[in-house]
This record gives sequence, C-alpha cells and structure tokens, in this order.
Amino acid sequence: MSAQDTITTGTKNHLFKANLLFTPSLDYEKGITKNSTLGFRLGTELLFAENNNTQESEFAGLFATLTPYYRYYHNFKRRIKKGKNIANNSANYFAVNVTYIYTESAIFKRDITFNDNYIWIPNITYGLQRTYWKRLNFGVELGVGYSFSNIEEKVWPILHANLGWVFGN
Repeated sequence: MSAQDTITTGTKNHLFKANLLFTPSLDYEKGITKNSTLGFRLGTELLFAENNNTQESEFAGLFATLTPYYRYYHNFKRRIKKGKNIANNSANYFAVNVTYIYTESAIFKRDITFNDNYIWIPNITYGLQRTYWKRLNFGVELGVGYSFSNIEEKVWPILHANLGWVFGN
C-alpha cells in the first residue's frame, strides 16, 4: 500500500468502479495530487430529442458515451476533522467533464430520427461521491453543459447520478 492509498491523506492513487444503476458505466480515476484526479468514464447516457411533429422534447434512448474528466476534491480535511470517511475519494468536488456521444451507438433507441451524427458536451459540475462498506459507491453531480453537434448548439442542465461497486483495495 502506498501513501496515496491511505484513507487519511486525500485522493486514492487508482480507483476503478462499475456504476450499475441509472446509467451503467465503468469509471477509472487516477490521483494526480492530494486533492485532484484525472479520470474517464465509458458508459451510457439517457438522451432526449425534439420530436419533429410535436416540437417537444421526448426520451430518445440510451446511448454509449465516453467522458474524460478532472476533479478537484475540496473537503477532505473537513471530513477527516469530523471523523468522517474519505476512503475511495469520499468527498465533494468541482469537476470539468467532456462527454462525447455518437448517436448511432444506441443501446436502446425509440423511433426518433436524429439529425445529429455526434454530440459533444463540455460541462462543469459540482458533485459528491461516497463509498460505504469499502465497496458500495454512490455519486451525484449537478452542473451546466454546452452541447454542440453537426446540427445545433445548446446549453443544458447536467444531472448525473450513479450507484456502483468499487474494485481493488
């Protein structure tokens, strides 16, 4: 076990987890400083699209995604002082993410025609993650993103939640 892996110092050197509910994904997070990590998520996202007949937004399906991210964890010291767990990066953070969605990669797709071939969504979020019983991981992020594709550009609210399992020590 290295100093980065102890539960009293800050970010974990390597964190690998499978998010099982809501939007399934695999996450890998690499501690780069005491308070920050770089990571990527290979997973899925629920997409909504405008129905050309009604001009209303409708659930379109579940699509494959790739999301690299940077996280800055800001409350490790406060959590330690209060006697709370910080194992597996159990803390609150600010993040910069970029999600890429290839719209032809539908895992489940309703009968809605996409004019977009791809969607990029750079976004900033505030989130938290907690690990219970050394393995059960819960996380939620809220923020704002700017999506662009070969067709259009929009500002979107970001809400991402997961419940998963941590692998390794």
